Order: sequence, then C-alpha cells, then structure tokens
Amino acid sequence: MSAIRLLVLGAVRQHGRAHGYQVRNDLEYWGAHEWSNAKPGSIYHALKQLAKQDLLYAHEIAPSTAGGPPRTEYEITEKGTEEYFTLLRGALATYDQRPDMLTSALGFIVDLPRDEAVSLLNERVRAIEGWRKSVTEYYTPEEGPGQLGHIGEIMNYWVHTADGGMGWARGLIERIEGGAYTFAGEGERFVAVLADGEENPYATGEPHAEDQR
Repeated sequence: MSAIRLLVLGAVRQHGRAHGYQVRNDLEYWGAHEWSNAKPGSIYHALKQLAKQDLLYAHEIAPSTAGGPPRTEYEITEKGTEEYFTLLRGALATYDQRPDMLTSALGFIVDLPRDEAVSLLNERVRAIEGWRKSVTEYYTPEEGPGQLGHIGEIMNYWVHTADGGMGWARGLIERIEGGAYTFAGEGERFVAVLADGEENPYATGEPHAEDQR
C-alpha cells in the first residue's frame, strides 16, 4: 500500500475539486512531508498517475490572467473513491509496521462509520497479537534479550513495539466507543483543509514548476 496514494486521494476528496498546489498545501499543513514521502514532486506525480488510472478526473481550466498555462484541477472518480476506501480500511486494519500508512489513515478515519472504524481497529489489535505471538515462539520476554545475545534486542524491540501498538489502538477504540469525534453519517465532521489562497504556516517554501498551474 502507498501512503502518498491514500493521502492524495483523500485530500482531493475533502476539497471536492482541487488543484495540485491546494493538495500540496494541505499535506504540508498536516505535516505529511515530515512523516511520509509526500514531497512536492511525489505529490504532483501521484496526481498525474492517479488521473491516468481513472482514479481522478483532471479538469483543465482557463489560463491565469497573467498568461500562465492552464491550471489542472482534480476531482475524485467513483473508481477513485472505491480505491480510497480500500486503502483507508486496509491501513487501519493491517499491522505492517509502516507508520506512514497508519498516520495517513488516522487523518481520514472519520470518513468511515463509527462502528466500522472500531471493527477495523479491533482487527488491527488481533493482527498485532498474532504477530507478537509469532515473535515469542523464539524469544521469551520474561527472560530478557540476553538469551539470544545482542540479537535478542531486536526481539525485545519488536515485543515492546507490539505492546505499545496494542495499548494505543485499544485506547483509541475506547475513545471512539465513548463518543469521541464525529464520524460518517453523524453530522458535520472536522475537516482540516486550507481555503484556496489561505496562507499555510507550515509550507516548506520549496518552489515547484507545477505550483504555477
């Protein structure tokens, strides 16, 4: 699964229709350039690739009054929406130790019904439990990492990571079941997107040719 794919589809979907600079601005506003591969070049590349795959529809609008090239605005297609939710569900439920996928999915978790979000997170917990069990077939946490020499520190890290991941997921499940946040079908949800032209306090300031389109 690709975090940039999920992020770009989700960002376009939240706007309804957005040009590349808006998508880049949103992802930088969320800090995605710090914890994923959502850099300017990869964002614009993803937009074009997703359009080629019929997951986004590319609208060419009139050139700017300054005489620049036509700006392309993107809109998610029905096929793109299906792909978006497939990626979102998979990222929440699958334990693959890739934090950028989980972090991306958390930004869009409220696009799902509350019960489904809880179900997917419970599936994630079960996956972590299964993975932890497979590790402890070779490593006994109670005996400590010394049983395998310094290599045991790898197993020790894995077990602690699994325990932390399960604890965090169970806490989130508890908060969601307790009524936290507004999910799909419950009313107006919190959406952190910037209006067209709104200043982004977290912008990298790196120029890109596509920013003029």
